[in-house]
Amino acid sequence: MARSAPILNRDTSHLLFTFKPPHSPFHSLTSLRLTKPTLLPTLLSSSSSPGSCITRVTTVPVEYAPPAPEFEFDSELARLKSLRSRLAGAKSLRAKTRVIDGDSRVKRFFNSGNNRVFSAVLASLDLSPTELFLFKCLVAAGQEHVLGWGFEFAESEAEPARSPVKTAFYAIVEMIEKLDVSSDGSGKKKKKKVRFALNDEDFEDLKKLLKNLGEVEQFYNCIGGVIGYQITVMELLAKSRVEMQTTNWYDKIQEQMECQFLEIHAPSGLDLSENAEYAAQAALWGIQGLPDLGEIYPLGGSADRLGLVDPDTGECLPAAMLPYCGRTLLEGLIRDLQYIDCKAREFLYFKIFGKQCITPVAIMTSAAKNNHEHITSLCEKLEWFKRGRSSFQLFEQPLVPAVSAEDGQWIIKKPFAPICKPGGHGVIWKLAYDKGIFQWFYDHGRKGATVRQVSNVVAATDLTLLALAGIGLHHGKKLGFASCKRNSGATEGINVLMEKKNLDGRWAYGLSCIEYTEFDKFGIADGPHSRNRLQAEFPANTNILYVDLPSAELVGSSKNTDSLPGMVLNVKKAISFVDNFGNPHSVPGGRLECTMQNIADNFLNTHPSRDYKGIEDKLDTFIVFNKRRRVTSSTKRKRRHADKSLHQTPDGSLLDILRNAHDLLSQCDIQLPEIGSNDKYLNSGPPFLILLHPALGPLWEVTRQKFCGGSICKGSELQVEVAEFLWRNVQLDGSLIIEADNVMGSSRVGEVGEPILQYGHRCGRCKLQNVRVLNEGIDWNFEDNVYWKHVVQRIQACKVVLHGNAEFEATDVILKGNHIFEVPNGYKMKITPGDSGLAIGLDPIAENMMDSGSWYWKYGIKDTNIQLELVEL
Repeated sequence: MARSAPILNRDTSHLLFTFKPPHSPFHSLTSLRLTKPTLLPTLLSSSSSPGSCITRVTTVPVEYAPPAPEFEFDSELARLKSLRSRLAGAKSLRAKTRVIDGDSRVKRFFNSGNNRVFSAVLASLDLSPTELFLFKCLVAAGQEHVLGWGFEFAESEAEPARSPVKTAFYAIVEMIEKLDVSSDGSGKKKKKKVRFALNDEDFEDLKKLLKNLGEVEQFYNCIGGVIGYQITVMELLAKSRVEMQTTNWYDKIQEQMECQFLEIHAPSGLDLSENAEYAAQAALWGIQGLPDLGEIYPLGGSADRLGLVDPDTGECLPAAMLPYCGRTLLEGLIRDLQYIDCKAREFLYFKIFGKQCITPVAIMTSAAKNNHEHITSLCEKLEWFKRGRSSFQLFEQPLVPAVSAEDGQWIIKKPFAPICKPGGHGVIWKLAYDKGIFQWFYDHGRKGATVRQVSNVVAATDLTLLALAGIGLHHGKKLGFASCKRNSGATEGINVLMEKKNLDGRWAYGLSCIEYTEFDKFGIADGPHSRNRLQAEFPANTNILYVDLPSAELVGSSKNTDSLPGMVLNVKKAISFVDNFGNPHSVPGGRLECTMQNIADNFLNTHPSRDYKGIEDKLDTFIVFNKRRRVTSSTKRKRRHADKSLHQTPDGSLLDILRNAHDLLSQCDIQLPEIGSNDKYLNSGPPFLILLHPALGPLWEVTRQKFCGGSICKGSELQVEVAEFLWRNVQLDGSLIIEADNVMGSSRVGEVGEPILQYGHRCGRCKLQNVRVLNEGIDWNFEDNVYWKHVVQRIQACKVVLHGNAEFEATDVILKGNHIFEVPNGYKMKITPGDSGLAIGLDPIAENMMDSGSWYWKYGIKDTNIQLELVEL
């Protein structure tokens, strides 16, 4: 039975909650004032001489600029809410413009004498009515300082100026004025017409600003566009501060959760590591349902903690481009889709049912660090992974402005250039609806989808993903979570079973998630010394999901905040940036984010009376568990040289991959050295490197039938990049690398001239029986080895390279020292004992075996298990 924390009893008209609120001396927000300096340059007129007019700019440094009049937080919020309401009632752009023009802040800004020059600048830019409206929204939202960049006063005629006047530094604001005075032939000086212009760099920044504002206005239309974004930021900032108080803490939670009773329980569900029979059945449901499944990858995050940089250009790169174990993380995702995952992925489906099935993949990108361009370029370079362009849909999420934790003001690195970042993976549901992704899945005949993040490199290990999808499809669930034990202090949320009594008296139940950034709000303490330690009671949220597509579309298409689940403002981390002068800054702040897993809050089941016992089997949401290293191991941050923690680093995830390999091969009667603690890895590296192509499974029960007996010594390296493979009693002491051009099959030309991988056609093949491999292997003392990138220095190695449908067989031999066995397309190489060493034979493959090979693994299903039979032709 699921456990719950102690309940604090209160009057039934109040919230009943599981945890005590934290104590904080923070003062009430009713007295909070926001102050903002006016960063726009002030233009002053002076008549220094008859017949001339000189325009000057104040050059007071920004830190000494006099602040604008203070305003009450509550009254400012009320003004914005009133404005949003009036804008919502306006049905056309012209009507909306009339509303925004009537806003007190907009009138004050555009009608003041100091800002009339700015109005003239806007008029000279020939902006569209929509762009002018966006500018006014920015001002109405209280963000005039974003516009505070210098303008250039340039002559309207081509001849050079005779008396230019240049002033202009107002902190980061630079304004250059040019005024030409010429003679009209009578000796009198005539002032020429002045136009206002921006230099090229500023104009590009202006275009980007308008683009960002337009995207925010359109995407966040369900909360009121740019104005609504700022309202939500201010409300969440206020709530985060109120939640630090003891006064009315429960009332605030009650108001937010819209209930009169709330209790959180630890959820229960299928443990895949303990109930093997049901796990196998669930995975079989998953593979049978492959034609009904799609894949969704949220890849839009900026991944700042990784610090990933292009070594050639110095450009910051997104997480999807991280080189990991010899390929980018994005390549690993697609590789998993084609070759791995509990009987349900495409190659396994082909081997069992003899049918080709290509899963449609939707990838959410963003403009952060040129994320969208990098991912598109990689897909094109790799020919869309030989799956066809039509099987992919890339959709770009908007960037949102980062705000100061102090007052909610947008942070800028220079005028016209606010710091913008992705708005969290929770925007994926509304964005998918807006961009037609759900309809695209339906056009491909799909009903459900699995969701995973690029940074989690073990999500597709063994049964996890497929059993999750299988249960969701088979039982008609709306949402499923894959979960595991939570590490104390980890930057990850928890999965919970919510039980609450709504204001209408009905009881609601459902699985959900509480993000780690929200623990304080719920009075949850974390850490090894906390009184309310969570890791024993509540499992980790891993962001591995199964989702029913029509149910998700219903949420994404809603015209209210339901379409943006789990909105949070995490201001616990600093916003780091470099300004236009090259100076680094680190400002406490955050941006409005949504969390994709909190779509679950829309799938609560209601009952007329309290019905907690056995409720989880009746819910539209569900959860499955597995060992942590088979569910989640992420590459979210770069490990610093002196850092002894491997948590969420590429090094730590590599160790989890190696531990999984140890678990798998140990079940195949193969002796391997034990993997020590993380400290041992830091001191001496891993005890071995084993990288197995996922096509060898994907289920471990499949892989176990391809490997049997032998040993792998400490310091050895095994890399197998071929699906049709046999290992029988192989002893490895050194490096053994097996590579194939056609791991899963060969390419054919599709209907539109694209290369399409044809599963099972002309695969490479390798058999090793009673073989001993001895060589010096990896130089473990080489200082530049980067094991998680699989960049290592080798002294010796035994390498097998299979071109096309080539085959390699070695039987009863010792392969000692450095060897490269390269087998051409259409040939089989056999190595057997010879009179004076090795006997090497190279023979052409028979014509009738060119497509199928001289042998293959035949897959079959018995009960809920997959059984393999080696077929010799």
